[in-house]
Amino acid sequence: MNQVIIKTESLPKLPWQEQPDACQTPLWRYTENPIIRRNPLPGVARIFNSAVLPYEGAYIGVFRGEQTNGIPFIYLGRSKDGIHWKFEPEKISFVDENGNAFMPKYAYDPRLVKVEDTYYIIWCQDAYGAAIGMAKTQDFKTFVRVENPFLPFNRNAVLFPRKVDGKFFMLSRPSDSGHTPFGDIFLSESKDLEYWGHHRHVMGKSGRWWENVKIGGGAAPIETSEGWLLFYHGVTNTCNGFVYSIGGALLDLEEPSKVLYRCSDFLLTPEMPYEEMGFVPNVCFPCAALCDADTGRIAIYYGCADSYVSLAFTTADRVISYIKSHDAAEAEDREVGRR
Repeated sequence: MNQVIIKTESLPKLPWQEQPDACQTPLWRYTENPIIRRNPLPGVARIFNSAVLPYEGAYIGVFRGEQTNGIPFIYLGRSKDGIHWKFEPEKISFVDENGNAFMPKYAYDPRLVKVEDTYYIIWCQDAYGAAIGMAKTQDFKTFVRVENPFLPFNRNAVLFPRKVDGKFFMLSRPSDSGHTPFGDIFLSESKDLEYWGHHRHVMGKSGRWWENVKIGGGAAPIETSEGWLLFYHGVTNTCNGFVYSIGGALLDLEEPSKVLYRCSDFLLTPEMPYEEMGFVPNVCFPCAALCDADTGRIAIYYGCADSYVSLAFTTADRVISYIKSHDAAEAEDREVGRR
């Protein structure tokens, strides 16, 4: 019997592979990784850093498609099993509230989150500097832009899958105009998805080697009986550039700016050739996690080396037990985050 309750729907067709006998880590990789390789469709050189959700008995996703001209946009994909994907040949067409075309100059690293009866796409774009773009859809045919939530510069926005006390909550990572050499995770709230405020600090980089430069939100937080389970990315710098690893934390259910537990160790770090070698080497970048409430299974989709999409697996019991037993949350993490 599962000790941790995942407060999501049952997903019996969740992509899954049992943990190898020799594996002692809290996450384990799919043996057929990567599931999306280079040149996935005409005009697109690489798909990575993408997000998926269950939809109509199958799966649907929004994918960062790096075009052969170097400009990233978001593409729509569908899958019966969450592993083998078919992509629409044209990038997603966004419109404004009046139905007029309203395309970003570029768009990358999307997240996909369902809140009540609406699906929201959140991505990074140009808004006179790197900023967050958002759109909503209910049928994956019409994608309506909503107001950008924050001023530049900001990246890695992640919407919570339910309202808290009647308000939308979103994580983000304020940054600068360059390849940010810093960054903490913040929480913001909104009653209408238009005006955002009550900004709270969640957690920052640490002295641990794998997250000593910056951190940022990854998959949408997963509601569990133990708190919001957050898979995020931590970054370090080396003589050969940045290294992106996957970390884990638990946030308070009603005050998500308060960190309950924060894992001292990475959950996954670049070790496999498809993670270490690519357009941008040494990257494991989580953007989505599927969960099955009945079994506690979790499938994590992560980008690899800015070149591929891969899968890793765990269970709520296993990963939360690991996070708790390796807790390194400090007093500043456990604060509400208001000064």
